[in-house]
Amino acid sequence: MTEADLGGSAAISADRLAEIGLRYEMDGEIATITLNRPEKRNAQTFATWAGLAAIGENLPEGIRVVVIRGEGPSFSAGLDLAMLGAPPGGDDGARTDGLTLASAATLDDATLERRIAEAQRGFLWLRRPEIVSIAAVQGHAIGAGFQLALACDMRVLADDAKLCMKEPALGLVPDLTGTKPLVDIVGVSRAIELCLTARTVDAAEAARLGLAERVVPRAELDKAVADLAAAVLATDRGAAIATKRLLQGAPGRTLEEQAAAERREQVTRLRTLFAALGSG
Repeated sequence: MTEADLGGSAAISADRLAEIGLRYEMDGEIATITLNRPEKRNAQTFATWAGLAAIGENLPEGIRVVVIRGEGPSFSAGLDLAMLGAPPGGDDGARTDGLTLASAATLDDATLERRIAEAQRGFLWLRRPEIVSIAAVQGHAIGAGFQLALACDMRVLADDAKLCMKEPALGLVPDLTGTKPLVDIVGVSRAIELCLTARTVDAAEAARLGLAERVVPRAELDKAVADLAAAVLATDRGAAIATKRLLQGAPGRTLEEQAAAERREQVTRLRTLFAALGSG
């Protein structure tokens, strides 16, 4: 992969992506991002999140589906524990991007908020209407791993998946954009219970709670994700973008407002179809 593969103006090089444990591949209209630190159970750092943000900001226009997966037995064990101690040296120091709790203590509030906002950029782009994001989750999806899965539009879980919002148990709050989708899916009371007990949710319960669109045997995870991506690609792109935008806005609208939004989107779609018929 070259910088051109990242859209021509990549903020982070392919070599750097590999160094911090990310693999980025494209196949037609599908981009696959693999958390590739299996020896660390794909633990995440500020460098990971910078890499995710760079990919999102330079995603080629032709990409319609983004798959997020983890190499090895786990999707992601969450925050790299090296970030909770003194700044490590060597390779781990490069991977954590140099920021740990120890070094964060020297930063003022505005700088800390800015660093957290930078980390959140790695997650926020996965909700863009022009793409559909799918998390392929096997094994552990803990803390930041759970939040990365929640950042995606859909989640396909292997039957060995285990989800946990671990941050409160570490004295932290979930700050990687995961609290809103969690509440939207399971409700406030259940979200409080899951976060404040930091208990593990298995794949079967995740399906019951609506946290998984599909649960499949581990050996069938890749095929299930590929089949779902193919089904998404079979839908007209313009209609898919408009429908996702419409659905994303629905929770914040009244019924009357949503009906008006439907009308506006449909008028735009009809005009596009009429124009295509007229040029045919």
